Amino acid sequence: MSGELILILAPLGRDGALAEQALRAGGFSARACGSIDELCAELGNDVGAAVLTEEALSPGAILRLEEVLSRQPAWSDLPLIVFGGRDLTVGEAGNLTLLDRPVRMRTLLSAVRTALRARRKQYQVRDLLAALEQSVRDRDQFLAMLGHELRNPLAALVTATEIINRQAGQGFVRERNVISRQLRHLARLVDDLLDVSRITRGQISMRWEDVDLVELVSRVVQGFEAAAQAQSVHLELVPGERTILVHADVIRLEQVVTNLLSNAIKYTNAGGRVTVTLSRGAADAELRVRDTGLGISPEMLPRVFDLFAQAPGTLDRAQGGMGIGLTLVQRLVALHGGTVDAISPGLGKGSEFVVHIPLLSKPVALPGRETSAENGASAPRLRLVIAEDNADSRELLQSALEEMGHSVIACADGNSAIQRALSQAPDAMLVDLGLPGRDGFEVAREIRGALGAAVRLVALTGYGQSADRERALQAGFDAFLVKPASLDAVQRALVP
Repeated sequence: MSGELILILAPLGRDGALAEQALRAGGFSARACGSIDELCAELGNDVGAAVLTEEALSPGAILRLEEVLSRQPAWSDLPLIVFGGRDLTVGEAGNLTLLDRPVRMRTLLSAVRTALRARRKQYQVRDLLAALEQSVRDRDQFLAMLGHELRNPLAALVTATEIINRQAGQGFVRERNVISRQLRHLARLVDDLLDVSRITRGQISMRWEDVDLVELVSRVVQGFEAAAQAQSVHLELVPGERTILVHADVIRLEQVVTNLLSNAIKYTNAGGRVTVTLSRGAADAELRVRDTGLGISPEMLPRVFDLFAQAPGTLDRAQGGMGIGLTLVQRLVALHGGTVDAISPGLGKGSEFVVHIPLLSKPVALPGRETSAENGASAPRLRLVIAEDNADSRELLQSALEEMGHSVIACADGNSAIQRALSQAPDAMLVDLGLPGRDGFEVAREIRGALGAAVRLVALTGYGQSADRERALQAGFDAFLVKPASLDAVQRALVP
C-alpha cells in the first residue's frame, strides 16, 4: 500500500536483514538500505517511516538526513524510529522515537504501528490539500469564465445606455440615471469578485505612477454625488491639502476609495451624512471615510475585512453585496505599503475607515492633464474594423462609433476580420479575444505581421486577468480594454 513502506538502516552485522524479516513477519512492508544515501534517496517515495540504529547516525549521516528532512512539504513529518542508548537529535524537522536496547519485538512492532497511523493522517492531509488546491483552480477558472460571460451583456447594456443618454436630451433623466448607476454597480461587483480571487493568489498586476491623491479622491467623490443624492445622503469632501503625492496604481487606488464610499452611502439612511477627509502626515497620506449609518457591532469589527464576512442582514437593510469589497480594500492598500483600519462605536452609531498610504519620497510636479476638448483639438475620423461575436455589442458599438464620425466595418468572427482588415487596411481595429474561428490573439498576430505598425490594435474583451493582458500585448495589441468599457475609453484607446 502507498505510504506504508518502512525503510531500515542498520549497518552492523545482520541487524538490517533481521529487522526487515521481523517487520515483514509482523505484517509490514519493509526494506533494508545499504547506506544513508540510499535511504535518503528513497524518502520522497511515499515512505511510511524509517527505522535506524544509532551506529547509522554518524555526524555526517545526521547532516545528510537533516538536509533531506528540511525539504519535506508542509504536510509531512516523517517518523524516525531509532535504536540506541544515547540521546540524538536530527534537527527541527526530525520526528524521532528513541527505543533503548535491547528492543523487544513487541515494542518495535507497536512503535512502527503508531508511526504508520500518524503517517496515514499526514497523507490524508496531503490529499485534502491537493483536493483544495484543485478546487481553488476550478473556482478561479469558473470565475474567469463567469466574468467573461457577465461582461459581454454588460458591455452591450453600457453602450446602449451611453447612446440613449447622448440622444435622449431631458427625457427620462431619473430613469436613465438609475440604469447607469446600477450598471456601474454590477460592473464593479464583477471586477471585485475577479480581483479578490487574483489578489489571494498573488496574481494581480500593478501599474505604478506618481499620483495626486487629492485629485483622485475628488474625482471619485464627484462620481458618487448622484448616488448619494438619490439616497438622500449628504456627501461632503472636507477641503484640505491642495496636493498629496503618492506612488500608486491609479486604478487600484480608485477601487479602494470607490469601495469605501459605496459602502458608506449604501449603509447610511436617508438624511445621514458621509464625510471624506484627506490629510498629510510626516510619512504618509491619511484618508478618512466617516458615515452616520448602520455602524458595526463589537463582535463584527475584528472580522470586517475577512473574505465573505457580512453582518447578519435584515429585510430592511437588504443592500446586496458579496462580502468582498472590504477584503479587496485591505489587500489593495497593503499592496501599496499602507494600512486600513475600521472604527465604529457600535450598531446604529456610524463607522469610519482610515487608510494610510506612504507619501511619494521625492515629490515632483505632475504634468497637466489636457483633454482634446480643452486644448481645442478634435478627435480624428478613423477607418475601423470591429471583430465582436456578440451581436448586440457589435451592432451598438458600430452605431456609436459611426455617430462619432468614424467609418466602421463590423465582423462576427476572426477569419472575416482578418480578410476585411487585409483588404481595407484600416487605421485601427477593436478585437474581442474570444472570437469563433480564429481567436483575437491569432487575429492580432496575422494583422501585425501583414500590416506592421500601420494599424492600431485594441483588445476589447471580457477576459480581464493579468495573464490575458500580457498575452494580448505579446500577440501585438497596442491597448487592452476590459468590458464593459465606456465609449470615451474606447475613443482614447483608438487614438493614443
